[in-house]
Amino acid sequence: MSSGIRRRGASSTGLIASVLVGALALGAPTLAAQTGAPAALAAQRLGLATPAPRLDGRLDDAAWQGAVPMDDLRQREPLEGVPATERTIVRVVYDATTLYVAVEAHDTDPASVVARIRERDRVLETNFDGSPVFGGDDGVALLIDGMHDHRNAMVFATNPNGAEFDALITDEGREFNVDWRGIWRVVASRTPEGWAAEFAIPFRSLRYRGDVDTWGFNIYRMVRRKNEEALWQGWTRSGGGFARVSLAGHLTGLADLPRPRRNVEVRPYLLAGGDETRGAGGWDRTPRQGLGGELKAQVGDGLVLDATVNTDFAQVEADNVQVNLGRFSLFFPEKREFFLENAGVFEFGARELFGPPPFLLFFSRRIGIAEDGPVPVRGGARLTGRVGGQTVGLLSMVTDATTAVPEERFTIARAKRDIGGNNYVGAMVTDRRREGAANSAGGIDFSLWPTQVVNVQGFVARTATAGPGGEGGAQRIALNAQTGVYGVSLQHLRIGEETDAQLGFITRRNIQQTGGTTRLTWRPGVLGLRTLNWLTFSDYIARIDGGLQDWRVANAIDLTFNSGASVTAYRRLGATRLDDGFDIADRLAVPAGAFDDHVTGAFLSTNPARAVRLGINGERNTVYGGTLTTASVDLGARVGVNLGLSLNAQRSWVHVPSGALRSDIVSLRAGWAFSTQMFLNALVQYNGLDRAFSSNLRFQYIFRPGSDLFLVFNETRGTPLDPWAAQDRGVRVKLAYLRRL
Repeated sequence: MSSGIRRRGASSTGLIASVLVGALALGAPTLAAQTGAPAALAAQRLGLATPAPRLDGRLDDAAWQGAVPMDDLRQREPLEGVPATERTIVRVVYDATTLYVAVEAHDTDPASVVARIRERDRVLETNFDGSPVFGGDDGVALLIDGMHDHRNAMVFATNPNGAEFDALITDEGREFNVDWRGIWRVVASRTPEGWAAEFAIPFRSLRYRGDVDTWGFNIYRMVRRKNEEALWQGWTRSGGGFARVSLAGHLTGLADLPRPRRNVEVRPYLLAGGDETRGAGGWDRTPRQGLGGELKAQVGDGLVLDATVNTDFAQVEADNVQVNLGRFSLFFPEKREFFLENAGVFEFGARELFGPPPFLLFFSRRIGIAEDGPVPVRGGARLTGRVGGQTVGLLSMVTDATTAVPEERFTIARAKRDIGGNNYVGAMVTDRRREGAANSAGGIDFSLWPTQVVNVQGFVARTATAGPGGEGGAQRIALNAQTGVYGVSLQHLRIGEETDAQLGFITRRNIQQTGGTTRLTWRPGVLGLRTLNWLTFSDYIARIDGGLQDWRVANAIDLTFNSGASVTAYRRLGATRLDDGFDIADRLAVPAGAFDDHVTGAFLSTNPARAVRLGINGERNTVYGGTLTTASVDLGARVGVNLGLSLNAQRSWVHVPSGALRSDIVSLRAGWAFSTQMFLNALVQYNGLDRAFSSNLRFQYIFRPGSDLFLVFNETRGTPLDPWAAQDRGVRVKLAYLRRL
């Protein structure tokens, strides 16, 4: 990264090229960490005389006796490449319908194994950079690359309580989709040697090629009290990690598997309930009943068709309350299950580590969500998967007309062509149409791995809109090189003034942005420190005509301790120029002009293995001729294995020449796990600016894999004069039943 501020965005390509040469030279020696043929584990087919394992977590079945064991896990943290301190034994067997995996997680101190989570999809989390990390418990995770394309994989994980977790990895970890849901089972138990788990994954739930007998396979274990991360393969810190599918080992011996193309699933649902909204003349009541469903069919090796009719999202958790204290639109992540599955196939654009994405060609919340609330989704279909050396995706949806918006039709087509081991060149087209209006966008993108540690990405996109305007484009070139000692990330992004991707998300237009980050990591081995990171950040943002908009240069020190606690402090200098004024939170006017933009902040988090966890953030921003100060506290607690609590409180103070305001956001989450299949979750939020409360109560019972009973209650209260006045409420009962044909 440049040591100063880049004054000309056009020279960024040369900058990235020069850094690429250096990164290739520095990254080359790290490849020696893991070279040669991938390690292999043989799966054992069960004979007719050997019954399938009983799922009890005890591993005393005859099926496991003849299976080949593997126990060669090595540390990624804290000692790279050193054998794991706790032994992990993995065995794989299968029969005509199911793949079984047994994991013996030995521990020299079984009483210190951390196991507090029982809820589904909580064993792993997504790190700030999008990579998978374990939550507060001990755990094991399996990676299965059934298509053996060295890019995409399924993840199945659990902890000593047998909590279920599944996810999809796309493009070597470009997306880690924790919201995908498969049909499988796992049972875990505590043992005198530690703990053990048995996975039973039906072949019908997996995506694999019928003409190969070798899959990609990896295992990842966390020993939480030591914060020790161990993997079978991909343990190197230089370009490695669990999400690097191309570094996985091989699972061999998979012969005579059922043909994938026979899989068909139907999942009808029945919905009942109603809404109440306070109007000028009292309460308006609207019944909500419905019948709909989804169909899933595997139409070829690795190619899956999903269809939906009268699509319903009653069970989806409410969005987190946000208050816009800046000048750009807020970004709310997608939470709807239908749009989350295989979402990585449709990823095209650029995202930020901290803040909304600057450019996405497709953002699924454009479908079925308007500014004033949900829009009924009549139905649609999605075709995703692998065809030869291509990853393909096709999505078509139709929404009903409402009083605010007309009927709309949405179409997205995506294709990515494999190049070499784990590179691709792709293309994508989006189209949004309604009577009298249309918007289309398309582009070409690529991702290349010149070495194990260096990734180069880029795209070129164009947009077109019926009528005047909307004809524009966007381009990006980016480089990312990460080793255990250093990291470099650079990008140049250009978004035209008329660019209009109505099925996507654009934070700001008429910009060319050049910037990047660097990281240097030390491992001092004193005072309980695991790593000390020195980080730098810089950005230079100008209009297309070259006029300065923003510049930023920042430094940060990040300390991570062996316990898992961390402390970060940072200082950023910069300036911003507003061509047009805006209103902070629709209340305080900020005029056009040039302003300093300096930030000082810090945040800390405590040991994630403890029953009570604490995070504290604080930041002071000198900007717009005044100050914006924010402080937040995030307190989490686990009470036994049943109850989880989380309290987040954030207060912001704004002082600018036009006035002052104080914003408070408080959210309380509570979850009770009756078992690994039955949960009760509550979310209560308060917005101090609007003096409004919102609550979301959800009960879920998974009465069989893939089949659910939901009971959902939502309520909003509050006005500027009376924070307790009820405004609207709704209740839903939803029954969804999965049938495999």
